[in-house]
Amino acid sequence: MRKVIGIGETVLDIIFRNEQPIHAVPGGSTFNAIISLSRAGINTCFIGETGNDHIGQNIIRFLRDNGCNADCVNVYPDSKSPLSLAFLNEKNDADYIFYKDHPHDRLDFNYPDIQTDDLVLFGSYYALNPVIRPQVKAFLEYAHQHGAILYYDVNFRASHQHEVIKLTANLLENFEMADIVRGSAEDFEILFKKNDPDVVYRSQISFYTKKFIYTQAAQPIELRADGGLCKQYPVPPIEAVSTIGAGDNFNAGFLYGLISNGITRSHIEQGLSEQQWDKIIQCGIDFSTEACRSLYNYISPEFGAKITSL
Repeated sequence: MRKVIGIGETVLDIIFRNEQPIHAVPGGSTFNAIISLSRAGINTCFIGETGNDHIGQNIIRFLRDNGCNADCVNVYPDSKSPLSLAFLNEKNDADYIFYKDHPHDRLDFNYPDIQTDDLVLFGSYYALNPVIRPQVKAFLEYAHQHGAILYYDVNFRASHQHEVIKLTANLLENFEMADIVRGSAEDFEILFKKNDPDVVYRSQISFYTKKFIYTQAAQPIELRADGGLCKQYPVPPIEAVSTIGAGDNFNAGFLYGLISNGITRSHIEQGLSEQQWDKIIQCGIDFSTEACRSLYNYISPEFGAKITSL
């Protein structure tokens, strides 16, 4: 059975509306996607670390309760689990404040079993962080050598804008290792001061990979792919309760679409047809739309059960 391995950070997301905390859930970009995939019946494994505290214990329990293999989550005895404060505006979009001591990051784990056509999800600052870069890069190279499909979500926050120059070499290495790259309009505005998907694709992405997805909140999703494929996908209007997990769940749905449509690494290397892209991206839109309907960062168990029964 094919599986998805996610590597990333864990946090406790505390959600505010009108300056008051209204909800708290385990989170982290890759973490959110892995929980949704687990709920959709996909075999999953999460690689990361957490503190030796109440939050860390809750995060590991939450992974396992949702059917995810948490054996590669390291618990460090002398560290505290990180926090993310998410402040929802009138559109239920979030501004973030992160509390994490990145200089004290570590990453020590045993590699999970990886088979041909398994999928690896990586991204955010975690995939660029110089402190743990040697371990992350070595794992991604290992996964590639074992035939996995590597999906990179750029997900670069404004809070790290002052580090762009320092992190550029790691960013370009990630582009080079990835089979598929997804990024948001905000990511590329922060990184390159560019906000046109064609310009971003030509100047930053196409040299490394021909498979690029550019998301822009409620505006249409832009696809650029092999053979000059250039297509827009409208995003359905919804009354969002929270958009915190929107991008993470697009990733989850996209990876679910790859597996459910039998897309292998060989197919990706040959180039997907427009019809294949349509089906996979629709899965991403479906997951993302569902996640926006609640204050949770993932699809509901009910939605996951419905998906697996189809």
